[in-house]
Amino acid sequence: MIAVDVFEPIDHESVVQMVVDKIETMIVDGVLKGGARLPSEREMADAFHVSRPKLREALQVLESRNLVTVRHGDGTYIAELTGRAMSPAMLALYARHGEAFHDYLEYRREQEAFATRLAAQRATAADKERLAAIRNELRAAWDAQDREAEQEADFRLHSAVVDASHNTTLIHMMASVFDLTRRGIFYNRDLLRSIDGTGRKLLDQHLGIIAAIEAGDAALADKAARDHLDFVEQSIRLGRELQRRERRARMRLNSAE
Repeated sequence: MIAVDVFEPIDHESVVQMVVDKIETMIVDGVLKGGARLPSEREMADAFHVSRPKLREALQVLESRNLVTVRHGDGTYIAELTGRAMSPAMLALYARHGEAFHDYLEYRREQEAFATRLAAQRATAADKERLAAIRNELRAAWDAQDREAEQEADFRLHSAVVDASHNTTLIHMMASVFDLTRRGIFYNRDLLRSIDGTGRKLLDQHLGIIAAIEAGDAALADKAARDHLDFVEQSIRLGRELQRRERRARMRLNSAE
């Protein structure tokens, strides 16, 4: 759930419109993301220093604009606004045609390199604090050999880097692209680990991206992001080739019996 302290007091004659404007701005800026549950009306009203009836009016305006969804008995959620990059049918088509994977990574490489370069130039103290926390998560997951935690920290890192670019178009567009990765449409992390072995290379690459952003070195950040996605592509190519060889070898073995 979104922490209540992201909401600031409002001091303006048009209270309802100011609440609406504040929340809309946070959505545009990527502070409030699709699916996020808002604090209770009481907490938000206190944070904004407005009455609950005024807050409720503002939420009704946002709901009429399809920006929030009210689930009675559950709470108010930010609507899923960016959608998915592709329809289910198109996703299935991509999954059946592996060559599309390389177009996907080519797109990611350029966009993430751009985002990482911007992050090195624009990351705030809060952005760097978030990245430092993710660095600890990455290290802890690797030490524990917790693959699920490693994968979740991986997703969190890429999202945090894009957020640190402070480019709202990138933030919303890449959220849709990352959805493809999270759902394993093109590859899964286990295939990467089968090439990497322990996952140490992936860890070092992620730590390198964070270090470049913290150092404010845009050129190094750009290179770190590109090198990481080049490694991903090369590893997936090799992994798939090894899988093909193993299938052929198994077929020969079975046919010889």
